[in-house]
Amino acid sequence: MKTNDSHDNAAAVRPIFYTVTEAASLLRMNRATLYRAIREDGFPAVRVRSRYVIPAVAVERLAADAVESGGCVDVAAIAAGRRVARAVGGQR
Repeated sequence: MKTNDSHDNAAAVRPIFYTVTEAASLLRMNRATLYRAIREDGFPAVRVRSRYVIPAVAVERLAADAVESGGCVDVAAIAAGRRVARAVGGQR
Protein backbone atom coordinates (compact mmCIF):
# COMPACT_ATOMS: atom_id res chain seq x y z
CA MET A 1 0.00 0.00 0.00
CA LYS A 2 1.42 3.37 -0.98
CA THR A 3 1.02 6.42 1.17
CA ASN A 4 1.78 10.06 0.64
CA ASP A 5 3.09 10.48 4.18
CA SER A 6 6.55 12.04 3.83
CA HIS A 7 7.55 10.70 7.27
CA ASP A 8 7.00 7.11 6.11
CA ASN A 9 8.90 7.77 2.89
CA ALA A 10 11.82 9.38 4.72
CA ALA A 11 12.05 6.43 7.09
CA ALA A 12 11.98 4.03 4.17
CA VAL A 13 14.98 5.61 2.45
CA ARG A 14 17.07 6.43 5.52
CA PRO A 15 20.11 4.14 5.64
CA ILE A 16 20.74 1.75 8.49
CA PHE A 17 24.50 2.19 8.11
CA TYR A 18 26.75 4.90 6.72
CA THR A 19 30.13 4.39 5.13
CA VAL A 20 32.97 6.04 7.00
CA THR A 21 33.15 8.66 4.25
CA GLU A 22 29.41 9.40 4.54
CA ALA A 23 29.52 9.59 8.35
CA ALA A 24 32.59 11.83 8.26
CA SER A 25 30.81 14.11 5.81
CA LEU A 26 27.71 14.26 8.03
CA LEU A 27 29.86 15.05 11.05
CA ARG A 28 31.93 17.59 9.06
CA MET A 29 35.20 15.90 9.87
CA ASN A 30 38.06 14.33 8.00
CA ARG A 31 37.51 10.64 7.31
CA ALA A 32 41.06 9.83 8.47
CA THR A 33 40.13 11.28 11.87
CA LEU A 34 37.05 9.09 11.99
CA TYR A 35 39.01 5.99 10.96
CA ARG A 36 41.54 6.73 13.71
CA ALA A 37 38.76 7.09 16.30
CA ILE A 38 37.21 3.80 15.18
CA ARG A 39 40.52 1.92 15.36
CA GLU A 40 41.14 3.34 18.85
CA ASP A 41 37.65 2.14 19.93
CA GLY A 42 36.60 5.77 20.31
CA PHE A 43 33.68 5.72 17.86
CA PRO A 44 30.96 3.10 17.32
CA ALA A 45 31.34 1.05 14.16
CA VAL A 46 30.75 -2.40 12.73
CA ARG A 47 33.67 -4.16 11.09
CA VAL A 48 33.10 -6.66 8.32
CA ARG A 49 36.46 -8.07 7.29
CA SER A 50 38.48 -4.95 6.48
CA ARG A 51 35.52 -2.58 6.00
CA TYR A 52 33.90 -0.40 8.64
CA VAL A 53 30.34 0.93 8.59
CA ILE A 54 28.77 3.34 11.05
CA PRO A 55 25.30 2.64 12.45
CA ALA A 56 23.03 5.54 11.47
CA VAL A 57 21.44 5.40 14.91
CA ALA A 58 24.86 6.17 16.47
CA VAL A 59 25.16 9.39 14.45
CA GLU A 60 21.55 10.32 15.26
CA ARG A 61 22.06 9.58 18.97
CA LEU A 62 25.17 11.78 19.10
CA ALA A 63 23.23 14.68 17.59
CA ALA A 64 20.30 14.12 19.96
CA ASP A 65 22.61 13.92 22.99
CA ALA A 66 24.32 17.17 21.99
CA VAL A 67 20.98 18.94 21.60
CA GLU A 68 19.59 17.50 24.82
CA SER A 69 22.65 18.33 26.91
CA GLY A 70 23.14 21.74 25.34
CA GLY A 71 26.86 21.09 25.41
CA CYS A 72 29.65 19.09 23.92
CA VAL A 73 29.25 15.32 23.66
CA ASP A 74 32.57 13.54 24.07
CA VAL A 75 32.36 10.34 22.02
CA ALA A 76 35.67 9.08 23.41
CA ALA A 77 34.33 9.37 26.97
CA ILE A 78 31.20 7.45 25.98
CA ALA A 79 33.33 4.74 24.37
CA ALA A 80 35.57 4.57 27.46
CA GLY A 81 32.49 4.09 29.62
CA ARG A 82 31.36 1.23 27.38
CA ARG A 83 34.80 -0.41 27.61
CA VAL A 84 34.73 -0.20 31.41
CA ALA A 85 31.21 -1.63 31.52
CA ARG A 86 32.27 -4.52 29.28
CA ALA A 87 35.35 -5.20 31.41
CA VAL A 88 33.36 -5.13 34.65
CA GLY A 89 30.56 -7.22 33.16
CA GLY A 90 33.08 -9.77 31.91
CA GLN A 91 34.60 -10.30 35.35
CA ARG A 92 32.88 -12.91 37.46
